Amino acid sequence: MAATTLREFLSTDALLLAAVLLVGVAGSGVARWSLGQLGFTTLGELVYIAGYGGMVVVVWYGWIRPLDITGPE
Repeated sequence: MAATTLREFLSTDALLLAAVLLVGVAGSGVARWSLGQLGFTTLGELVYIAGYGGMVVVVWYGWIRPLDITGPE
Protein backbone atom coordinates (compact mmCIF):
# COMPACT_ATOMS: atom_id res chain seq x y z
CA MET A 1 0.00 0.00 0.00
CA ALA A 2 1.41 3.38 -0.99
CA ALA A 3 1.85 6.15 1.55
CA THR A 4 -0.69 8.93 1.23
CA THR A 5 0.47 12.49 1.70
CA LEU A 6 -1.66 15.12 3.39
CA ARG A 7 -2.06 16.95 0.08
CA GLU A 8 -3.43 13.81 -1.58
CA PHE A 9 -5.72 13.09 1.38
CA LEU A 10 -7.15 16.61 1.34
CA SER A 11 -8.26 16.39 -2.25
CA THR A 12 -11.34 18.20 -3.47
CA ASP A 13 -13.47 15.10 -2.90
CA ALA A 14 -12.36 14.72 0.72
CA LEU A 15 -12.93 18.42 1.40
CA LEU A 16 -16.39 18.24 -0.16
CA LEU A 17 -17.28 15.26 2.04
CA ALA A 18 -16.02 17.11 5.12
CA ALA A 19 -18.08 20.18 4.19
CA VAL A 20 -21.23 18.09 3.65
CA LEU A 21 -20.77 16.38 7.02
CA LEU A 22 -20.07 19.68 8.79
CA VAL A 23 -23.11 21.43 7.36
CA GLY A 24 -25.34 18.38 7.85
CA VAL A 25 -24.47 17.86 11.50
CA ALA A 26 -23.27 21.17 12.93
CA GLY A 27 -25.17 23.47 10.58
CA SER A 28 -28.53 21.85 11.15
CA GLY A 29 -27.82 21.65 14.90
CA VAL A 30 -27.02 25.36 15.13
CA ALA A 31 -30.11 26.21 13.06
CA ARG A 32 -32.25 24.04 15.34
CA TRP A 33 -30.80 25.70 18.46
CA SER A 34 -31.29 29.19 17.01
CA LEU A 35 -34.89 28.54 16.07
CA GLY A 36 -35.49 27.04 19.52
CA GLN A 37 -34.12 30.21 21.15
CA LEU A 38 -36.56 32.26 19.06
CA GLY A 39 -39.48 30.09 20.20
CA PHE A 40 -39.88 28.06 17.01
CA THR A 41 -39.10 24.68 18.56
CA THR A 42 -41.16 22.58 16.16
CA LEU A 43 -39.74 24.36 13.11
CA GLY A 44 -36.26 23.88 14.55
CA GLU A 45 -36.85 20.16 14.92
CA LEU A 46 -38.07 19.93 11.33
CA VAL A 47 -35.02 21.85 10.09
CA TYR A 48 -32.72 19.52 12.04
CA ILE A 49 -34.41 16.39 10.71
CA ALA A 50 -34.35 17.70 7.12
CA GLY A 51 -30.71 18.83 7.38
CA TYR A 52 -29.40 15.67 9.01
CA GLY A 53 -31.52 13.38 6.82
CA GLY A 54 -30.51 15.27 3.70
CA MET A 55 -26.86 14.93 4.67
CA VAL A 56 -27.27 11.16 5.10
CA VAL A 57 -28.88 10.86 1.65
CA VAL A 58 -26.18 13.00 -0.02
CA VAL A 59 -23.34 11.02 1.61
CA TRP A 60 -24.97 7.73 0.64
CA TYR A 61 -25.64 8.81 -2.94
CA GLY A 62 -22.30 10.50 -3.52
CA TRP A 63 -19.80 8.34 -1.63
CA ILE A 64 -21.25 5.06 -0.37
CA ARG A 65 -23.48 3.92 -3.25
CA PRO A 66 -20.72 3.97 -5.90
CA LEU A 67 -18.48 1.66 -3.84
CA ASP A 68 -18.02 -1.80 -5.30
CA ILE A 69 -18.36 -4.01 -2.23
CA THR A 70 -18.18 -7.50 -3.66
CA GLY A 71 -16.41 -10.50 -2.30
CA PRO A 72 -14.19 -12.94 -4.15
CA GLU A 73 -15.86 -14.92 -6.86
